[in-house]
Amino acid sequence: MIAALPAPLERLIAALPKVELHLHIEGTLEPEMVMAKAAHHGVDLRWGSVEALRGAYQFADLQSFLDIYYAGCDVLRDEQDFYDLAIAYFERAHADRVVHAEIFFDPQTHTARGVAMGTVIDGLVRAQRDAEARWGLTSKLIMCFLRHLSEDDAFATLDLARPYLHHLAGVGLDSGERGNPPAKFERVFTAARAMGLTPVAHAGEEGPAAYIREALDRLAVVRIDHGVRCDEDPALVDELAARRVPLTVCPLSNLKLCVVKDLADHNLGRLLAAGLCVTINSDDPAYFGGYIADNYRATAAALGLDAAALKQLAQNAVEAAWLPLTRRVQLLSEIDAL
Repeated sequence: MIAALPAPLERLIAALPKVELHLHIEGTLEPEMVMAKAAHHGVDLRWGSVEALRGAYQFADLQSFLDIYYAGCDVLRDEQDFYDLAIAYFERAHADRVVHAEIFFDPQTHTARGVAMGTVIDGLVRAQRDAEARWGLTSKLIMCFLRHLSEDDAFATLDLARPYLHHLAGVGLDSGERGNPPAKFERVFTAARAMGLTPVAHAGEEGPAAYIREALDRLAVVRIDHGVRCDEDPALVDELAARRVPLTVCPLSNLKLCVVKDLADHNLGRLLAAGLCVTINSDDPAYFGGYIADNYRATAAALGLDAAALKQLAQNAVEAAWLPLTRRVQLLSEIDAL
């Protein structure tokens, strides 16, 4: 249950034009859609109902979440499934006043099951176009490599993506951090950058601060996804602040996956006060109990954030997004005027 906020802060959060930079589209797969798609495709699940599936969303760590996450993805089989998944997210995001989203997808999760790369991308792109036409909500796609798989598998995925590069804005790195340092994928990221893909990477969620530095130095990333363990290294915090390297923080995810025991203990407020380009995002909202506005509200309540801090977080996301300068200036002005 998210604590109530003073009415002026509730109104501000509702009004803020929001940019979401850390959102796994597969992580928006709500239990109702899982069960409906399973029935449609004849997929046998180990959960017999929506309630049973939702009840399984109790996680001890990242891996316990990933086990259920990948099982749920098995119901995504054809282009319409990926369209339905994405358009449902865009509709929910629009209700939260998201105006731009940069979305992760995990092709290896699907190609390993025999789903073609084009099936995934075509469904997502069709939803992107419809979301912009209906709601003016723009978006970009970031193709992620699963770090628990091999470098060879990542290279094969990059090769499969070649015909679809015009649909992709960036390349990312996700899945379990433990034992899978960023440097494992240095050569793949070098190749991806040469193909025009902007690099980002998950680091410093369950992995140490050293993984954040490694992602910066070895993968040449422009954003760090999560990054909350950066404060284990004060020199790194200073560097992130000086360089304005964005951190795409996901507070409710951190709580649900036991990165923090209590949201009141989260370091987001301290990092923001230290001058870092911290942003708020929802990660895998179907599993973690909240979309982006929920994350804003819960974080504001737990950390006692004021209106200035909330506006700064929203402006940081605009600054960090891959947007044309004119739109960035417009959105920054809109936020400033609230």
